[in-house]
Amino acid sequence: MKKEVLLKLARAAIAEAVGVPYPLDLDEILQAHPWLKDQGACFVTLTVGEYAMLRGCIGSIVAHRPLYEDLIHNAKAAALDDPRFPSLTKEEFEKIVIEVSILTPPQEIDYSSVDDLKAKISVGRDGVILKHDAVHQATYLPQVWEQLPDFESFFMHLCMKAGMGMECLAFHPQIFTYRVEEYKEEKR
Repeated sequence: MKKEVLLKLARAAIAEAVGVPYPLDLDEILQAHPWLKDQGACFVTLTVGEYAMLRGCIGSIVAHRPLYEDLIHNAKAAALDDPRFPSLTKEEFEKIVIEVSILTPPQEIDYSSVDDLKAKISVGRDGVILKHDAVHQATYLPQVWEQLPDFESFFMHLCMKAGMGMECLAFHPQIFTYRVEEYKEEKR
């Protein structure tokens, strides 16, 4: 039930953003599912095509508003505001597959060396936030381990995403981990 509610809410938000009619009674949904009013952080990922090519991904790392508001905002932003892609069109709306990831609160990892960090990261399960300063920070959802399945390549790419060199762990950045509840539509 949770899966259907989250995905329906995300799809309705994207439909509204691209101008496609999609009837949804938000008040009715919130009344039936009051947990949506709890503080929550989520990411919305959009993929398209046979090979599930990324089409947009926007989210919140830390809960700062009700989950339903975060979901609606991030769904619209993934469709229209991901700087890596042009805005989603009406024609693409029916072709996208939506994935919603609900994040647990991030936990800072205390580590003394790269080997120590490696021992404390659960490959394939942990989402990771790398933070060096206000400018150099990035995150990867746990799902990224599917494309970058080993510690070295995962962190090399995360360092580059943060705008730092491939060996940024030598600078001992702050590392936080989180887990997600993942809900994904079937291929369209």
